[in-house]
Amino acid sequence: MTSPAPTLPDAGARVDLRRYAWLSIVVAILTIVLKTSAWAMTDSVGLLADAAESTVNLVAAVVALIALTVAARPATERFLYGRAKAEYFSAAIEGLMIFVAAAVIMVTAVERFINPRPLENLGVGLLIVVIASLLNGGVALVLLRVGRTHNSITLRADGTHLMTDVVTSAGILLGVGLVALTGWERLDAVVAFAVGVNIIVTGIGLLRESLSGLLDKALPDADHEIITEVLRRRTDGTITFHGLQTREAGPQKFMNVHVLVPDEWTVKQGHDYIDGLEDELRDCLPDLTVLTHLEPISDPASYADIPEQHVPIHGDDHDPTRPPEEAP
Repeated sequence: MTSPAPTLPDAGARVDLRRYAWLSIVVAILTIVLKTSAWAMTDSVGLLADAAESTVNLVAAVVALIALTVAARPATERFLYGRAKAEYFSAAIEGLMIFVAAAVIMVTAVERFINPRPLENLGVGLLIVVIASLLNGGVALVLLRVGRTHNSITLRADGTHLMTDVVTSAGILLGVGLVALTGWERLDAVVAFAVGVNIIVTGIGLLRESLSGLLDKALPDADHEIITEVLRRRTDGTITFHGLQTREAGPQKFMNVHVLVPDEWTVKQGHDYIDGLEDELRDCLPDLTVLTHLEPISDPASYADIPEQHVPIHGDDHDPTRPPEEAP
């Protein structure tokens, strides 16, 4: 017997994260203008690479806005669990776009290494890049903080990308500054190529995280510990649990578990017990959706349907495949 359909978190009650995507869009436009101006003034391929990455930031921010808009829509008859996984598509697209930006940067860097050119107006150009980097850094910190608070992979990906842009700009500033000091013009291209490599590493990380989410990655260990602590506390010899499985979809968390209760319990007793269990779990993890499967504790059939892959609830001295009276 299965408890009533879970009550999904009310999307309308959550914080509207789209305003942070709009913030990212506005800042991306500003930094594109600033960095493009710096490149036009200096003719530095490193600064051109920096401006190209900011263009990717803009497109990624627009994709993030679309993903957050879709993810915020409530569940429907067609999408019974909502659309929270749209955030993972956003992160994947952003990761792919990072690869495109890196390829453009690296090809341009190779061409400039072969055909170096003198740089001009470095002082003003570098000052403009510093201002743009401060803008990006401030927004990146905001997006990372909000993304962690609300478990939004879209905002974390956007914040990570912006922070990578800040690191990129710092490396380019160093490289262009060294060009001014040493007069070695090819150093500008070397720095730009190194920036491209760094961007690829960031893109791989974003793709790995987004694909893990699309493949129903389990909840973090810290969440598992909270859930299993509640279940262990409620295990008393007449009631026990097994077959715990978890997954996450954006800010939403899901778990299902088998609840083994005394054979003589009525349907109402089992239903009331499960209601209390689900309330306690949601008190500990507010975004958790709980699915329970009620089974008689002494029926051997209750131990024949344990999922092959599940989270262990009890210690090594507990055999979850046998009723308590049959335990050695």
